[in-house]
Amino acid sequence: MTGFVSFVGSGPGDPELLTLKAVDRLKRADAVLFDDLSSGPILSHARSGADLVGVGKRAGRPSPKQHHVSRLLVEYAQMDQRVVRLKSGDSGLFGRLEEELVALREAGIPYEIIPGIPSACAAAAAAGIPLTRRLTARRVQFVTGHDVSGQLPQDLDLQALADPTASTVVFMGKRTFPKLLDALTERGLPPETPAILAESVSSPEQSIQRTTVAALAEQLAQEIGDKPALILFGPFAEG
Repeated sequence: MTGFVSFVGSGPGDPELLTLKAVDRLKRADAVLFDDLSSGPILSHARSGADLVGVGKRAGRPSPKQHHVSRLLVEYAQMDQRVVRLKSGDSGLFGRLEEELVALREAGIPYEIIPGIPSACAAAAAAGIPLTRRLTARRVQFVTGHDVSGQLPQDLDLQALADPTASTVVFMGKRTFPKLLDALTERGLPPETPAILAESVSSPEQSIQRTTVAALAEQLAQEIGDKPALILFGPFAEG
């Protein structure tokens, strides 16, 4: 068997932020299984004739089950195909990478992991700020805003997330942020902590909103919209 799978991080969406290795694997792939946020212009790098299969998951929308995506990877590779599993941002950050790796290992299929620019780093760059600040923001923490049921995870380290000197980025957290903030303010996070809502980062629809955690929670309690977003808060988020 000569099948091989390349897990490729596509970055936040701007095709100019793809790595050279990512473009090379797309050009040589027989099949590309891509996430919603990795579609559009990025797929123009795929070679003509390659199978392009959308397998993305979006909250509140019908999505392929994870076992189906893993099975497709195995089946394509077992047909001696060069497969690219194209994931948004970096595939190792909240990208369900582990389940797909397990499926390939169990089937004896070789693979590689090609990192991409994390969307959190792209959001900070779009806002014109660093993720760390000397003396005031020495620690960075990434956290998911929902579990497999779409609810706020119950096992979050809330005390760590309430640290007013940390740089915190919440992935997929618009729906649950008001509830999260209630828990964080109970643990000492000041309501006036600077916050950024970064939506559709690096796309033509990009929106960067500077606010506070309290004002943002109030806003999201009224309407969340359907744009993919990151929430950043902490001393680094102050412009």
